[in-house]
Order: sequence, then structure tokens, then C-alpha cells
Amino acid sequence: MTTNPTSEKSEDGEEFLHFELQGEVFALEAMIVREILDVVTSTTVPGAPAMVSDVVNFRGKIIPLADLRLAFDMEPAEATIDSRIVVIETELDEEQHWLGFRADKVLEVAGIAESSCEEPPMVGMRWNRKHVRCLARRGDGVIVIPDLPAIFEPTLRSPPSGMAAAA
Repeated sequence: MTTNPTSEKSEDGEEFLHFELQGEVFALEAMIVREILDVVTSTTVPGAPAMVSDVVNFRGKIIPLADLRLAFDMEPAEATIDSRIVVIETELDEEQHWLGFRADKVLEVAGIAESSCEEPPMVGMRWNRKHVRCLARRGDGVIVIPDLPAIFEPTLRSPPSGMAAAA
């Protein structure tokens, strides 16, 4: 699935790709999604930060494969028949970066009204509050909208583990 970044906003607000991680619903702006792939073989990069310890070949380009579960203190899980790799292009540290992450299940592309979004509460969050840009109300549930720069920019500044030990 490739999204069209020039598509109009829905009546519900900006369009978001909804996906699941460990039974929780998350969403990212659809305009940053480049493709949704079946799970492909990845290669572990020795010494890379745990958050982005693997890479995949995406159309002849090697891109990091992030594990968003780590950002939200979730247990590792094996891929299932519903798992997908979501390839995004996002700005981190004032540069455009391509990366992929594995979703347990891709649900839909749907609008999220800005008026339905709230900051995460100071108390009661089981996740790192800095990694949550906002929580959106949707029916009886809540959709987590992650803060990608807060999650990934520290990995851009981290030297590989072997280099840190040598310094």
C-alpha cells in the first residue's frame, strides 16, 4: 500500500494510519507512510542501538528497522501472519530519514480530529510520556500518537557501542 501525500484531509481531520502493537492502537500521519510490506528478512547490525538494531532492503535501499515496542516498554514478539513492516519517511534532527517498523497488525487509514487529541496524563501512564505526542479519543478507546523525534533522535546521536567503549 502506498499513500498519496497530496490527498485531501478527511472530514474527521488529518488522515492517520492506525496499527496495533501488543493490542494497543497507535497512529501515524498517513502522509509520512511510503509503503506497507509483508514481513521480510532483516539483518542485525552488531553494535547498533537496540531501538534500530536491524536493517532491511527496501527497493534497493538499506533502511533501519525500528522496534517501537522498545520505546513503549513492551515485550518482544515474533511476527505473525498479520504482522507488517510500515516504511515511513520522517524528519529527524532536521534531515529526512527513511525507516521501517514492524506493526502487529495494520488496521486502517482514518481521520483523527485535532479536537479529539489530548496530552498524555502526568500520572498513570505505563509508557515514557516523552514518547507520546498525544492521545486521541476514538469511540470507547484511545489511540496513541507517538512522538517520533523524541523516540529516534537519541539514536542519531548515539555512537555505536564499540566506539563508545573505545573512546
